[in-house]
Amino acid sequence: MSKPATGDGFVVFEHVQKSYDGETLVVKDLNLSIAKGEFLTMLGPSGSGKTTCLMMLAGFETATHGEIRLDGRPINQVPPHKRGIGMVFQNYALFPHMTVAENLSFPLEVRGMGKSEREEKIKRALDMVQMGAFANRRPAQMSGGQQQRIALARALVFDPKLVLMDEPLGALDKQLREHMQFEIKHLHERLGLTVVYVTHDQGEALTMSDRVAVFNDGKIQQLDAPDVLYERPKNSFVAQFIGENNKLPGTVEEYDDEKCVVRLTTGEVIDATPVNIRRRGQQTLVSIRPERVEFKPEMMPEGAHTISAEVLEVIYMGDILRTRMRVAGTEDFVMKSRNTLDQTRLQPGQTVQIGWHPADARALDLL
Repeated sequence: MSKPATGDGFVVFEHVQKSYDGETLVVKDLNLSIAKGEFLTMLGPSGSGKTTCLMMLAGFETATHGEIRLDGRPINQVPPHKRGIGMVFQNYALFPHMTVAENLSFPLEVRGMGKSEREEKIKRALDMVQMGAFANRRPAQMSGGQQQRIALARALVFDPKLVLMDEPLGALDKQLREHMQFEIKHLHERLGLTVVYVTHDQGEALTMSDRVAVFNDGKIQQLDAPDVLYERPKNSFVAQFIGENNKLPGTVEEYDDEKCVVRLTTGEVIDATPVNIRRRGQQTLVSIRPERVEFKPEMMPEGAHTISAEVLEVIYMGDILRTRMRVAGTEDFVMKSRNTLDQTRLQPGQTVQIGWHPADARALDLL
């Protein structure tokens, strides 16, 4: 759940709501504060409200309720072109009939900038994205990755207060997308930009962001640094949405603030760390990351809990081996192990004891 935003953020959403039909809230009481120079990603599935929040910040949608502030100034009634915000879209939104230089010149001309200043800023922006040699080309003469760099340069050319990016890498192939993630991250660090980034790609969010706001059903489910989101999800939705995750259903038999004892639906009893579990008898999903599961006794962490597992499938993925197992009645329990020269290869049909540290088993609410 989002908490009331602090008033000193560079970007502040305060009790913001959005409805398109006057009844159904697409964004529900959003309170969010973004620091100057921060890279914040809004992450979530389709329909979760993340893009609507970005569009309200850009000025392309209006809030039904609440206030949005930029650098201390309310902007609900400020038109998009007067907000000083750069925008990068998934489809690049470049003018096809204009050269690269003309595309970059357009937002400067709108702001009444003289020719010599425009030329200086265009050169600097193209150099930022290593595209200085492409000033006279048209978008159709460039690859998708090159066009995306130009779209980024156009968003930066007028020195905006804030840069918004809406799924900007979604149209690129995997290798180029990963390369551009690091380019944008390093550009952010080098220029000290404030960036609000929207994606449904969890890997992208974890790689690039200072903080990630995980959206679902029009609300922020958790707002944290990437490592905190992954290691300490606050509810089952976040645990399931961020990274691969094993889920074992059961009932809480014993409970205190530090530890709970869970009886799984097949009768096994395991220790877990309670997250949003509050009482005995509560139904729970115990969350365990695949890379925290071990099967070699010498690799088991001290105090590990062990349980029997039947190997169903072993998939070779290059750097890791992904082993699917039947554990406590579920057939989609996954263990990930590094592929090393001395790695023991398990075989389908084999029964082994697997284990994990109780701190890595997190008792969460049911979805």
